[in-house]
Amino acid sequence: MTAAIMDKYPSLKKMSDADYVEEGDGREARVLAYIESHSSIAEARGNPTRILRLMDEFAAQEDFLISVGVYKERVLTGIVAAAAPRVLVELGGYIGYSAILFTTAMKRALELKQEYADVAVKIIELAELSDTVKIVVGSADESLRRLKDDGKLSKEHGIDVLFLDHVESLYEWEVKVVDEELGLLKAGALVLADNVVRPGAPDYVKYVRAHPRYHSHGVEVLIVPGELEDAIEVTRIKK
Repeated sequence: MTAAIMDKYPSLKKMSDADYVEEGDGREARVLAYIESHSSIAEARGNPTRILRLMDEFAAQEDFLISVGVYKERVLTGIVAAAAPRVLVELGGYIGYSAILFTTAMKRALELKQEYADVAVKIIELAELSDTVKIVVGSADESLRRLKDDGKLSKEHGIDVLFLDHVESLYEWEVKVVDEELGLLKAGALVLADNVVRPGAPDYVKYVRAHPRYHSHGVEVLIVPGELEDAIEVTRIKK
């Protein structure tokens, strides 16, 4: 890391600690407390963009967050806005950053860890998007099967945009579950896979680019904080 980046993102200085972790050390609760106690909370409440900026501020100044971040935000919102999805499903909701980001789409985020989902629900409430965003707790495959069995997802309507943003080694398997087993990816649907360069998802990229029913390519982006190069793999289901 350069000195300029370290000055811009003081939170990165903590990464030199040998025991440093990127999540699960209480920072998820701390970011919620940071937002709720911020001097601008009155103006931020009900303002999704302002809520995101407070999360970015926390990530830069206090503790790194494994969220989309401001640099990827423009790319993702442009892709999602152009797709105009009726149903958008995210596997790996974390604390709600990308759920808030996709405010123009009907958003159903799936998150494995209850403590992260609890924080996400409260932050989404602050953004006043609870009527659009629904958090489902549990493993991706079990949650998707349950949503289909309950009639909340179906082959007839399907998923317009699937956003993969958690354990990269699971991406290939999860797409197979969603598409081949459950049949929820209709023709023209998009699959957006984050972090395919850092930390990387080479097996997934190889799979979707070789699949005869998919048209797939990478879009270069930056990671925040740190301004490191990464890519989002954008895959469209052929008609």
